[in-house]
Amino acid sequence: MIDIHCHILPGIDDGAQTEADSIAMAKAAAEQGIHTIIATPHHKNGRYENNRTSIIQYTEILNNLLGKEDIPLKVVPGQETRINGDMVLDLENRELMPLNDTKYVFVEFSSGHVPHYAKQMIYDLQVAGYTPIIVHPERNRELIENPAKLYEFVKNGALTQVTAGSVIGKFGKNIEKFTHQLIDNALTHFIASDAHNTSTRSFWMNEAYQEVNKQFGNDLFYMFMENNHLLLDDLNVNRLEPSRIKKKKFFGLF
Repeated sequence: MIDIHCHILPGIDDGAQTEADSIAMAKAAAEQGIHTIIATPHHKNGRYENNRTSIIQYTEILNNLLGKEDIPLKVVPGQETRINGDMVLDLENRELMPLNDTKYVFVEFSSGHVPHYAKQMIYDLQVAGYTPIIVHPERNRELIENPAKLYEFVKNGALTQVTAGSVIGKFGKNIEKFTHQLIDNALTHFIASDAHNTSTRSFWMNEAYQEVNKQFGNDLFYMFMENNHLLLDDLNVNRLEPSRIKKKKFFGLF
């Protein structure tokens, strides 16, 4: 299993704080059957800045530590960047870190807002040759209140990633319900842990996949599993057409 969103690098954001925390997270991931993690520390979110060079260095240090501890887990570099007007320039200047140096780039919104320039920035990223992935849209208040905005992003080429904990209700029933609606209506393409620790923000990947299989069947279960592999290999991922949306009134579509 591959986890494409995780805060496992020690001491650089609000995830693992120490090497011991990273080791504990790595062991928990391995117990879930995860063999590869994309480390995605926060960048330019108003609190943390972690550029490409430092992320690569920290990832190498952690992999050496995992080898010494004989933990069967590989960590590759990525980044979770808060949307900002310099993203394309920062990619050109090699400050931003695409996921495992692929064409895929995480785009984070704040928890309560989608900036007015988001549509243009997502378009600009695509013109520059990248595929933007909007992370945890199910936890963004503006998208919950106006799901049609997310529909427009996806219709225009963006991908989205929901959090494993959201699938199984770890962030509350309302977010769980919205997450299931996104899955059922082809508005998300990846499930990832967004793990920060081994307690309150753990992996829960197995539980999430089991819930998807139970609620939505084998096709979506395998699509989510395969998409993480395709992303890691820089291949085109599976997309279901958002035109198959079942609850058009809910999503503000007519």
